[in-house]
Amino acid sequence: MGRLIADPSLAERSFVFDDREDAGRVLAVMLSGYRKAPDAVVLAIPAGGVPVGRVLAEALGLPFELIFVRKLHFPDNPEAGFGAVSEGGEVLLNPELAALLPPETIRRVIAEELGALAERVRRLRKRPPRDLRGKTVILTDDGLASGYTMRAAVREARRRGARRVVVAVPTASRAAVSRLLPEVDELYVANLRSGPAFAVADAYRRWRDLDLDEVEALLSAQEDALDQQQGDPDDDQGVGQVEDRP
Repeated sequence: MGRLIADPSLAERSFVFDDREDAGRVLAVMLSGYRKAPDAVVLAIPAGGVPVGRVLAEALGLPFELIFVRKLHFPDNPEAGFGAVSEGGEVLLNPELAALLPPETIRRVIAEELGALAERVRRLRKRPPRDLRGKTVILTDDGLASGYTMRAAVREARRRGARRVVVAVPTASRAAVSRLLPEVDELYVANLRSGPAFAVADAYRRWRDLDLDEVEALLSAQEDALDQQQGDPDDDQGVGQVEDRP
């Protein structure tokens, strides 16, 4: 069973972050013990996890890249899911929700989402995937509703050889936390919420979906900054500063 680290001052509250970047800064304060850790890397789930992860990685002075997993969406409700798939091909199903669909529909959705995932990999992976063997992997997204997509990411990181898996998210439901804790070493949640209904968006004062074009632009900016920093080894501008939240 992993260790849960939550911020009690933000628990059970709505609209606690300005946006995803602000949420990343809050997480960076919580994870300050990982600053410049030699064996750690931040991996974000696209699309919404990318702004969070970029800020978190920069503030901690850690490498940043993506991990590719995708929600299995209900055919008639693209905002809801009944499981998740990973780049490595693992399928996780929420048994209660998957039982609402006929097997042929589940097979069709899995095939469609694996195709969509492959397209994301093609468009968003800018460099060969990092060797995670022996690493501490910090996985992040903009929030956890059911937790199945993050569980798929955890298993993908383990499959790739991660020594320790840490999940860090701005907001999460207590149900998702219960599902994830047995599979991770640590779980950081800034805004932990309970109740029968949960929406990740309710943690943000400014919320909108990100499309792949926007994510590509963010990643291109990241690559340009990395190339510039590598060209000037004395330049430490790639490491952000973290300030305590007022």
